[in-house]
Amino acid sequence: MDSVPAPVERRHLGGLTSLSALVLLAFVALVTWLHATGSPVTDVVEPERALAIVVGHTFDLDDGIDGAPAWERRLYGWLLGSRADDVADALRWYDELEAESLEPTVDLHLAILEGEAGHDARLRRRLDEWTRRGEPFGTFRRLVGPAYLAVESGGADATGLVAQIDAQLEPGWFHDRLVVRLTRAEAPNPRAGPLLVRLRVLILLEVAVLGLALVALAWWVRHPGERSWPAAAPLPPPWPGRAGFDVLVRGGALGALLLAALHVGAAFLTSESSRPYARVVVGTATNLAFLPVILLAWRRLLRPSGLGLAGGFGLILTRADVRRVLRVALVLVAAGQAGDWGLGAAGRVLEISSHWTEWFDRDLVWGAWPVVLATLVDTVVLTPVFEEVVFRGLLFGALRRRLGPAGAALVSAAVFALAHGYGVLGFAAVFWSGLLWAWAYEQTGSLAPSITAHAVDNLSASLAVILVLRA
Repeated sequence: MDSVPAPVERRHLGGLTSLSALVLLAFVALVTWLHATGSPVTDVVEPERALAIVVGHTFDLDDGIDGAPAWERRLYGWLLGSRADDVADALRWYDELEAESLEPTVDLHLAILEGEAGHDARLRRRLDEWTRRGEPFGTFRRLVGPAYLAVESGGADATGLVAQIDAQLEPGWFHDRLVVRLTRAEAPNPRAGPLLVRLRVLILLEVAVLGLALVALAWWVRHPGERSWPAAAPLPPPWPGRAGFDVLVRGGALGALLLAALHVGAAFLTSESSRPYARVVVGTATNLAFLPVILLAWRRLLRPSGLGLAGGFGLILTRADVRRVLRVALVLVAAGQAGDWGLGAAGRVLEISSHWTEWFDRDLVWGAWPVVLATLVDTVVLTPVFEEVVFRGLLFGALRRRLGPAGAALVSAAVFALAHGYGVLGFAAVFWSGLLWAWAYEQTGSLAPSITAHAVDNLSASLAVILVLRA
């Protein structure tokens, strides 16, 4: 797309930009150091309860899948992995949590997982260690030993042992598995069926999106004129590349300071009773860290070029444009989902998995419904708009003038993925989405398709957490 004439470019960075770059680099270095040296579970409130829900509901779902038809089990095996994969992940996550937590129930959950995995030698060492510790570990030994290692129960009958399990474990998968092992009587999992129904709904929605995306692609093949965007933003953008980086650096530094102030203030000014709502407010206000960049861009880049915020990013839409947005967004969502499926399959081959803390959101899992709704507004509405304007509209746009479409898409997608702080699979998934959304912006000259696809992706992930993990 042809760009409008660019204003004269300044030839110096200036002291303020240099200082801003130092602040931004210091902030990135601090966050990177905290992420690299700390444990992911330290950032989770009540990690013991959170991991018990994640692991317990995962195995509840596995129980439901075991009762599905053979073809459906094979499908879920490719999309989600096997029970053996889930056991390996659960053991690794509980090993990590055991090193961080003093909660005795973590030891009991880990012992149950070791017993279910058939790690008898490891479980015997754990029981030997429990003999040298006080209560409740003595009780744990009397429960786990007879369940998995044929150790004498000390004269207690099955009814008495089950009563002790009721006292030590909350209702759920861990409780039920220990009862089954002690009584030697298999019982149907009451949570398995409803979870399987929810999973089927999610998969059907994803398949429906894929089918609609194929219809949209066929439409484009038959109607080439539909690919044009009448109110497209100029690409490369009309402002000089150096001016774009100047805005990104200054705005990024101001955003970093604002973000630090928000988190420090929330830590010191909130009480225990108000903390759930304070987390939502801080999470929503985190998007305000993007405002300095956007306001500086409007003042120093868009307005001098004769553009507004909506026109500068191709967000002025007619009714016909809305239909175009939906078609492009469908293709983006389907391509992103296909990429996630492929990355998941590759990760299982390479024995790489995402850490549970990367996608667990306690406010969605056990927060009050007002908290859930506020979290969804933040995740599905605010985050896509702010992130797409900054990472695609400004960062991709600034790089677009220097590196061309392909180079700008690669670099901006990498920065976007790094900013999320995920592991290998999470980075790859976000990087793939960043590439797709940059491609859509290049092809259409509008951020509307990528904002829509970003919102749908976030909504899908949030609904998956709610449907699978929320009681």
